[in-house]
Amino acid sequence: MWREIGIAFSLMLVIEGIIPFLYPGRWRQLVATLADINDTSLRLIGLGSMLVGIVLLYLFN
Repeated sequence: MWREIGIAFSLMLVIEGIIPFLYPGRWRQLVATLADINDTSLRLIGLGSMLVGIVLLYLFN
């Protein structure tokens, strides 16, 4: 189980690093935009992301 968690975490880091590597200026603008979004909206985005992840895990397993 720990091996799979390590693999999943490693893949997440690779995927998360693609945009800053390819488009650093655009990524910086995105981060600045995110700083202006209110907490409720960020929480809803996070909740939506988690729910999509759970559904995808269910579908793949």
